[in-house]
Amino acid sequence: MQLATRKYRDKLGLYLIEGNNAISEAVQCDVEIVAVFVRADCKGEFAKASGGSQGQNGKLEAKGWYLLGNTYVLSETLFKNIAQTETSQGIVAIVKKKGYSEKEFAQLCEDGNVLVLDRLQDPGNIGTMIRTADAAGYKGVICLKGTGDVFSPKVVRATAGSIFRMPLLFVDTENELLEFVKKLGKRVVSTCFDTELNYFDADLKNNVALLIGNEGSGLSKGLIDGSDIKVKIPMRETVDSLNAAVAAGILMYAR
Repeated sequence: MQLATRKYRDKLGLYLIEGNNAISEAVQCDVEIVAVFVRADCKGEFAKASGGSQGQNGKLEAKGWYLLGNTYVLSETLFKNIAQTETSQGIVAIVKKKGYSEKEFAQLCEDGNVLVLDRLQDPGNIGTMIRTADAAGYKGVICLKGTGDVFSPKVVRATAGSIFRMPLLFVDTENELLEFVKKLGKRVVSTCFDTELNYFDADLKNNVALLIGNEGSGLSKGLIDGSDIKVKIPMRETVDSLNAAVAAGILMYAR
């Protein structure tokens, strides 16, 4: 399926979600569902759950939330072509991306913290950080150009539903990023080794833009130089770094 690749997700403004829980959360968050595909051996279970039945042309006619999108029953062979997991629950949906302008994002994040991802690549890390930001009460996530696709199936699964709730903003350049977050009144916080300030000695409670850098190279020099606060997470000398998502979690829960 085309939506398995970033090119078409970007072009069409759509992405895939899989599993009953993910689709239910998307509905609760008013995410627009374009279409739902159910594996043939699961049609009875989902039709019963939604109070519907199979109609003509393989379409599942339901009275419940499945009416939010066109719902179709597929053979096992066809369903395998769109499923993104080996042990699928038998249901996949196409949903529309939620887009935010700078103005909308600023309004939603006016009072609170935001997380900034600088060229993060690992889908598990990206998804975990979005999920943790949601749990920690952060208001939004900004992705700098070069960061992996937050709408890829692996990232979406790792967010465990937070992708539907967290406002996302995408920026192209470091200057654009720094200018925007400072206009929001956020103190820019970077993590680096060239500082004596431990994170627990800094005030990270509110109105900060927390920058997390690439897994291999960390934050760029430009972002570190443009920061208002530079902090470090103290570690034993035998350990030279932490997993990016773990570091982000520690800092987002700093009080």
